[in-house]
Parts: sequence; structure tokens; C-alpha cells
Amino acid sequence: MVPKRASTWFLVAVAGVALYLCYRIAEPFLSPIFAAIVLAIIFYPLHTRIRSFIPRPNAAATISTILVMLVVAIPAFFLGLVVTRELGDLYQTLSQKSAAEGGLSPYLMHLMEAPLRVIGRYVDLSKLDLRSTLLGWVDKASGYLVSFGAETVSNIFAVILGTIVVFFTLFFLFRDGRSFQQRVLAVLPLTDEQAKKLATGISETIVACIYGGIAVGLAQGSLTGLAFGVLGLPSPVVWGLVAAMTSLVPVVGTGIVWAPAVVVLLIGGHWIKALILLGWGAAVVAQVDALIRPYVVSGRAKMHKLLIFFALLGGVRAFGLLGLFIGPVVVSVTITVLGLLRDTNVSPPVTEQRE
Repeated sequence: MVPKRASTWFLVAVAGVALYLCYRIAEPFLSPIFAAIVLAIIFYPLHTRIRSFIPRPNAAATISTILVMLVVAIPAFFLGLVVTRELGDLYQTLSQKSAAEGGLSPYLMHLMEAPLRVIGRYVDLSKLDLRSTLLGWVDKASGYLVSFGAETVSNIFAVILGTIVVFFTLFFLFRDGRSFQQRVLAVLPLTDEQAKKLATGISETIVACIYGGIAVGLAQGSLTGLAFGVLGLPSPVVWGLVAAMTSLVPVVGTGIVWAPAVVVLLIGGHWIKALILLGWGAAVVAQVDALIRPYVVSGRAKMHKLLIFFALLGGVRAFGLLGLFIGPVVVSVTITVLGLLRDTNVSPPVTEQRE
């Protein structure tokens, strides 16, 4: 007869190997799966409403998935068209202007003459090799754009496949989400109260991240649109909306909108406006994320702002865009699990009775 302890350790070892293999199988699709989970949490109230009118699970899940596709995919598609068109126009303008000046570097030097004259009144620029510095910047920027374009083209298939996985997973989360959650929680070696606490912490953190993203998007979009309107740039409302959507993009964010506008102003000879927009974008708009998102997420998720700050930064660095959700969720799960361990292993203090 096999001892019970040996049998238990054997099952634990087999379970560990099986979980690792399951992870390797799902690893290429973890980001799309997590994106589907986030979308399911966002739109589950809508799906519940649809289920009240359409009791058939398949039909209700199909309609909910199609609505989410329309809400998410169509704005993303038009955003891509707008950004691509504007970048194309900017490239053509730069090409035409630089050709007239004998190259991109001489043209940029020509654009910088006026601001450099003003700066030269206060700073000695005679010892600076501005031409070599500018050429280095141009080479780095060109290399980045070429590599980014090549990477984007090569990843088109991966993007299409990932999108299919997102909405395919979303359909089943809408249809069977409750049963999925119950089965997963039933497998965990936790009491009902502990499992509920863990699930609530994860969902609350994801909702908090969603609120934080909305708040940052509204703030950055409004500030970008305001700057465009004050400086006399065209379509400030449209570009404010575009900036609100691009605020979700890690690292560059709203710079996708205001940085090309700075170049356009320089090309037009409006270097004062260009410097104002550059300062506003870098010092005000870009810093809103670091100020608002940790504050909103920490309040809703009931975690310290410093923890949220590093969870957001580290999450974006490790996982890209989804790191805005994954980072805080990982920290939330860690805190919840440590709390459960404390409650399980630490007995409450026994009060002595006085005679």
C-alpha cells in the first residue's frame, strides 16, 4: 500500500509539471486572453442586460461580442487611418521641404536658425557641433522609424491572430463566464470566503485600472485639444479625441499627436508656437498620467499610491500596454494571498481573563 504522504507528493509533482506544460501551451496567447478578460469585465453589465432580453446563451453571447467588436475595433481602425494619414502628410512635407534645401539635415538647421539665435543671446553655442549632433539625431530617428515600420509589417499576422483569439475567447467568457469562475475557484485549495476575496480583489483592481485609464484619457485629451485650439492648430476637438485614445499607448502616448504637430509648426516657421507646444506636451500633458492614474487606481483598488505607481511602470515595461492592468493585478493578488496566509497561520491573540 502506497503511503498517503508519498501519494500526495506524487500528485503535487504531476500537477506542477502539467501546469507548466499548460502554461507553455497558452504562453503565445496570454496577452489576447487577458485582453479578453478585461473586455469581459468591462462589458459584462451590457451582456447581463442583453441576457434579460435574449435568454438563449449562444445568441446573447454572439450579440454582445459583435457589439464589443463594433465599440472597440471601429474606433481603433479609424484612429489608425487618421494617424497614418497625418504621418504620411508630414513625411511628404518634410521630403519636399528638405529637397529644396539640399537634404533633411540642412533643412532642419535652417528651421533651427531663429530659435538658436535667441538661445545664443544667453548661452554660448560656439563650442557645440550642432550639425553633427543634429545628424546623429536624424540617423537615430530614421533608424527607429525604419525598424518600427518593418516590425509593424512583420507583426500584422500576429495582430490579426491575436484579435481573433481575443474575440473568440470573449464569446465564451460571455457565454460561460460564471461557470468558468466557479470551476476555477472550486479547484483552488481555498475556502469559499478566501476564494471570493481573491476573485473580488482581482476584479476590483481591473475595474480600478479601467477607471484610471478613462480619467487619464479624458485629462490628456482635453489638455491636448486645448493646446491645439489656443495655438490655432486645425481640428482641436478631433485631435483631442485622438489624444485621449492614444493615451493608452505605453511610453509615447499622446506624443503621437502633439510631437508631429511640433514638427509641422517648425516647418511653417512658427517656432515660438512649436516650443510652447513642446513644453506643454512634455511638461504638462505627459505628466498627467503619473499624477492621475496612481491616484484613481489606488483609491478604487485600496492600495497605496506608491505601490500602484511602481506596479504601473513595471507592468508597462514587462508586458507593454496590458501591463497597465497586469501590474496592479499581480500586486493585488500578492497582497491578498499574503493576507490570506496571515489569517490562516496567525492565531488571534488570546485575552487573559482577570479574576
